[in-house]
Order: sequence, then structure tokens, then C-alpha cells
Amino acid sequence: MNIDKPITTLYMLMSVDGKISTGANDELDVDKDFPTIEGLKEGLHQYYEIEQTTDLWSFNTGRVQEKMGVNEKEPPSKSPVSFVIMDNHHLSPAGVRYFSAWAKEFVLITNNKFHPAFDVDEDNLHIIYQDEQDLRSALVQLKSEYGCDRLTVQSGGTVNGLFLREKLFDYVDLVVAPVLIGGKDTSTLIDGCSLMSHEELSGLGVLKLEDCKVLEDSYLRLRYKVIS
Repeated sequence: MNIDKPITTLYMLMSVDGKISTGANDELDVDKDFPTIEGLKEGLHQYYEIEQTTDLWSFNTGRVQEKMGVNEKEPPSKSPVSFVIMDNHHLSPAGVRYFSAWAKEFVLITNNKFHPAFDVDEDNLHIIYQDEQDLRSALVQLKSEYGCDRLTVQSGGTVNGLFLREKLFDYVDLVVAPVLIGGKDTSTLIDGCSLMSHEELSGLGVLKLEDCKVLEDSYLRLRYKVIS
């Protein structure tokens, strides 16, 4: 079913075996760990340089941002990027103010009617409250009410899985680091519930390769269009 939503691209850094974290607890993280590892740190800058060319609307989750320390950090200088954060309880009032100070527009999607964002008064803070999580309707609202035409998704594997099963990705843009991480409990590009029957195979995301580029230091960039 076609809906009037933003064109949505999943942009992620992952290992050759599809891991988007260096381990199975929140102390382990590619942004923290890859810069310290010989053979990975040399080419890592390419991921961040490409990130600077992605859409001017960016989607993430409160859990990922809590890991990145936004509840304790001072915000950087004002960004031209607008941020969409899905969160129920990971962002503190300071974290909400961090994004309000940093973003051009900040849209919070939450099912928590007591989220601290409701007590923060900022002109560029907008809240999409849902009784039950509904990514599809949230994306429609992002386009119709806030003018979000293109959206880059950089969330965790579980939320990426929700986008996939709802057929909400239009493109997938991956930077592959030359490393194997392993571990069945380490987050992958797409997590969430596994398919359990042939009837569920319609939940697959079939891709068409649009570009494959060999980067420096054994990194790769793979760009796909989602065709079903």
C-alpha cells in the first residue's frame, strides 16, 4: 500500500557479518571502539564524511542517543539538520534540551504521556504522541505537518526491523567496515522477531544494487533500492 511518507533511507555502519555494535552491552559501541582499533580507525572517517551528505532529516532512538551521552553533553553548534527521535524513557529533560538546541527542528515520537519532553518549552520542539506505536502514521505526519520529504534512519537493529516489516524503507546505504565481530546477542543491521513460516516471507526486503564503491583502507559502500 502506497502512503504519502518521506523517502526513507537506512544509512548504517556495519561489520562484514552485519553487526552494528562491537558487543552485547551498552558499554560496547562502534563509535567508541572502532577509533581505537588498528585496521579500522584508519578508514573510519569515510563513514562520517558520507554521513554529512545524507538527508536533512535524521531519525534515531532515545536508547541509542542515551548511549552516546546526550543526557550529559553540552549541545554542539546549531545544525541545519532536523532530528526525529523515537523515545519513551531514555531521554532526560537535559537530553530533550540538547536536541532542541542542536536541531533545526526536533520531533519526538513517544507513547509515554509522562515523557519529560512535555515539560520542555522550546519553539522547535514538536511531539507526536501515540497511544500505541505506529511508525507508518508517524512518517505520514512527519511529511504532512513538518515538511519532511526525505529521512535518513540511523537507529538500532530492533527499530530497523520495525521499518523493514512495515515496508517503510525505500533505500539502504551501507558502509561496511573490514571486521568480523560475531556473537548471536550482538545487535545486527536488522533485529526483532525472526520469520517463522513460509507465509511470512512477504516480510523480506528484496534489494536492487545501485552502487558498489571500494573505499580506502578496505571499507566498502553499498547502495541499494528496496524493490519489495
